[in-house]
Amino acid sequence: MKHDDVCEVTCVDDLKVKRVKETVSKQNTLAVAQIFKALSDDTRIKIAYALSVEDELCVCDVANIVGSTTATASHHLRLLRNLGLAKYRKEGKLVFYSLDDEHVRQLIQIAFEHQREVENHE
Repeated sequence: MKHDDVCEVTCVDDLKVKRVKETVSKQNTLAVAQIFKALSDDTRIKIAYALSVEDELCVCDVANIVGSTTATASHHLRLLRNLGLAKYRKEGKLVFYSLDDEHVRQLIQIAFEHQREVENHE
């Protein structure tokens, strides 16, 4: 079986490879991979998207948006918080979550914008 998406000969650009390897080795790729792993869960990406649309949501609101129990929503929100993607504040008996910063909001928005483009090209 022939694959036309694989080089047919080996040709390595040593300068590029060296430069990129040095740059990659200085990055915390494992931490970034954990962020994408967390966002690869359908419920968590729904939660992150909801938080990118609204500045702040109560755990109860999040549960209703994603169709889960508050315990399940809270579990997912806690994971997003532990990875530095979300933050929370407590107001009396309520807990409100928001995205950690503008970079996270942009990451979510860009991913959805890209998906819309992919769907429009199909």
